[in-house]
Amino acid sequence: MLATIFGTTSLLVWLYLLLARGGFWRVKKHLGTVAALGREQRSCRVAFVVPARNEAEFIGQSITSLLNQSGNHSIHIFLVDDGSTDRTADVARRAAAKTGKPSDLTVIPGLPLPAGWTGKLWAMQQGIERAKESTPDFFLLTDADILHAPDNLATLIAIAEGGSYDLASFMVKLQCRTLAEKFLIPAFVFFFFKLYTPSWISDPQRKTAGAAGGSILVRPRALERAGGIEAIRGEIIDDCSLAKAVKRQGGRLWLGLTPETVSLRPYKTFAEVGRMISRTAFNQLNHSVLTLFAAFIGLALMYLAPPLLLFTRHPLPITLGALSWLLMTVAYLPMVRFYRLNPLWALALPFAAIFYMGATLHSAFNFWFGRGGQWKGRVQDS
Repeated sequence: MLATIFGTTSLLVWLYLLLARGGFWRVKKHLGTVAALGREQRSCRVAFVVPARNEAEFIGQSITSLLNQSGNHSIHIFLVDDGSTDRTADVARRAAAKTGKPSDLTVIPGLPLPAGWTGKLWAMQQGIERAKESTPDFFLLTDADILHAPDNLATLIAIAEGGSYDLASFMVKLQCRTLAEKFLIPAFVFFFFKLYTPSWISDPQRKTAGAAGGSILVRPRALERAGGIEAIRGEIIDDCSLAKAVKRQGGRLWLGLTPETVSLRPYKTFAEVGRMISRTAFNQLNHSVLTLFAAFIGLALMYLAPPLLLFTRHPLPITLGALSWLLMTVAYLPMVRFYRLNPLWALALPFAAIFYMGATLHSAFNFWFGRGGQWKGRVQDS
């Protein structure tokens, strides 16, 4: 009887997710299109704001890709060197000189971190304040480990202009080469889109708001209406917090995927992926033990119950579990294909969910013991 209830609940949840959750799993629906680039675009002034702390390994490639953007837009990069000890600024300057555009890069030495600010947002604040002097039409906020496709900026501007969006962002393609990455990275993006459903984000009638921090294009006036970076200064999930602030003030949002703009940062081991998840997972749950417990129950019903029901001795629970796992696989398969993996990886989602449950619990323990949100030597969620 209990197995039948679990199986029925799981099946109903997956039917809802497939049919009524805004098509979050339909990857092709969320890909950034370049169709709008065929139309003549107005020339825009764009200020790239890049916070960087010990990113010498990646910053050269990132800066080069930003300076080589296509289109007729006027661009300038404001790199905020947030106390780096690894020659991040020097590598960035060399990259700009190598492209023949050293004057298009301004390196800003970061000031000491004030109380109440997270490191990344304080760096972004400094970059934006300097960038305002050039009166840009758009800010493009990006991380220092992103390799931008040549048409990334032009595509985002076309999307923003064509849809009158105040903020448009790409979930960039993450590295997916090692065993840990293949097992966990597509699941990470799948879970993200399930939580921050793109079609609901772009719907002004819904409260859902989200963005992906690797590549965010935002209009200065929309950022100002939202209270600027200062309004979210203590947030560690800064991208979604920014989107929420913009939408709360009537701004329009767009979130999508791109296969061409990629993150350069690898996650070679399961431990590295686990630390990435643990940094924000409990914060996402508002540090609530009750919400943590509810999340575990929900994940167990959605992801663990279907395979476990196959080991019962009764035909009905087995059938319900098999159908639920089938629907789960159907929903996950487009993301697996997006990452060019063997389709059989779609069957691994329940086991990836177990890892994410453990990482979320680890995130809670880190918070309780004063180690929450650790990044680049800073505790940012305590």
